[in-house]
Amino acid sequence: MSTDFRVRQIRVDEWPALRALRLDMLRDPAADIAYLDTYELAAARPDDFWRDRARSSSEGGPNRQFVAETSEGELAGTVTVLVEEPGTRDFAGAEVACRQAHVVGVYVRPSHRGGAVTRELFRAAVAWGRAVSGVERVRLFVHKDNARAAGFYRKAGFVEVRATGDEREMEYRAAP
Repeated sequence: MSTDFRVRQIRVDEWPALRALRLDMLRDPAADIAYLDTYELAAARPDDFWRDRARSSSEGGPNRQFVAETSEGELAGTVTVLVEEPGTRDFAGAEVACRQAHVVGVYVRPSHRGGAVTRELFRAAVAWGRAVSGVERVRLFVHKDNARAAGFYRKAGFVEVRATGDEREMEYRAAP
């Protein structure tokens, strides 16, 4: 395992690596409480889906996906930031009240957990989310049973602001 890595935005031509990383995410033991997708659905999606996803999450799209890339070229982890507009509905059907950044799709390969990869991915995601014109806040959701993720989010500067069923909404309040 390399300890040297850099965090950067995904590139459009990296859709095969993006697909492979997503499929690994969905094989993770916590996937059923961490993601709104399944391995079976993701694996069945055509290549055009993955190309479009990489395109919309790179420099030219409205959202950003960041990856941690090792010196050997492995994608060690990822996080995505979606910009939500007021008056639209979020993933749970709730009306979005203000322009905000929503952190989703957090994943770090097991061999890279416990070090700086997750922290640096979050620094990039929060910095980008806060820099988007008109964004009033940065938020994320975590399942009530995902204690490992919730603990990290608190260390990264997020605080719980409300509970919605099994999900806890957290908002960024302090620099990590």
